Amino acid sequence: MSRDLGGLADGELVVLARRGRQDAYAAIVARHKTALYRLILAHVRDADEALDLVQESFVAAHGALARFDEARSLRAWLSRIALNKCRDWGRRRRVRAMLARVLPVDAAAEIADDRIGGEAAAIERDSLARTLAALDALPEALRTPLILCAVEGLSQAEAAEALGLSAKAVELRVRRARAALREQVG
Repeated sequence: MSRDLGGLADGELVVLARRGRQDAYAAIVARHKTALYRLILAHVRDADEALDLVQESFVAAHGALARFDEARSLRAWLSRIALNKCRDWGRRRRVRAMLARVLPVDAAAEIADDRIGGEAAAIERDSLARTLAALDALPEALRTPLILCAVEGLSQAEAAEALGLSAKAVELRVRRARAALREQVG
């Protein structure tokens, strides 16, 4: 009687997971882990931290599964949880940075990267660095909707649901974010 869980809709998987089917929740994780990782990585810029935050997001989602409304987008709901985990991580990071300035810390030796890349790779890295710096310079209210829609491929309605905004507000913020990026990157 085992059905292929990969063919089920997200809402159906949630119902099965609520009934205790571990394989249903595993299918949810498998389906959405890559998108959540990309979303989180875009916010924290650290691959190891992003992996940890993906895991924390899925643990939190599992604990809150009873509150999920199957009529809504699971990806938007998971994205909202992931964004909250990113905000928590950012707060913890700021506290650690403040403590590091206050408490004496031994200076660590910096290790230089002695790899030499081609001119094209250097130009590409420079362009990527400028784009990421411009993205980081955007206010979170503009950066997050842009990442959700342009990078993660969520519709404006799904992004609106994840952020607790109207679809029109998301549309406006994405437009403003793109204009600001064009202006900064050139």
